[in-house]
Amino acid sequence: MAKSGRFRFDGGAATYVGTGILAVLITVCTLGICYPFALVLRERWRAKHSYIDGYPLVFTGSATGLFGNWLKWLFLSIITLGIYLFWVGPRIAEWKWEHTDFDRSRTPLQLTDASRMVAVPGGAYLPPAQPVACGF
Repeated sequence: MAKSGRFRFDGGAATYVGTGILAVLITVCTLGICYPFALVLRERWRAKHSYIDGYPLVFTGSATGLFGNWLKWLFLSIITLGIYLFWVGPRIAEWKWEHTDFDRSRTPLQLTDASRMVAVPGGAYLPPAQPVACGF
């Protein structure tokens, strides 16, 4: 399958590993209680290096905003012997997406495949329609 050209990621291994190690240390040293701080650290790194249609992303969530829910979810997971974790994963994914936005303070990247892209209302770009072969 061909690349869409609409999404770009420019993160490097060194910062990825450093961010990951720090996130693991935060989580392990606090027995999971401060996991929201590790999560926000990783999500800010991911968003900082991600682009959609050339527009950079930013993660707007805060660890303190998730902390109360996390303590509740952690407690429910412990008393249900981990069963509640089936509900925690989707809730964390939802929270992450609700707190991801476009970073309007940074300049959009130029799409490398812009000559093939077609502008649509709202400022987005779509690839041109592919010709359909008729069986006649």
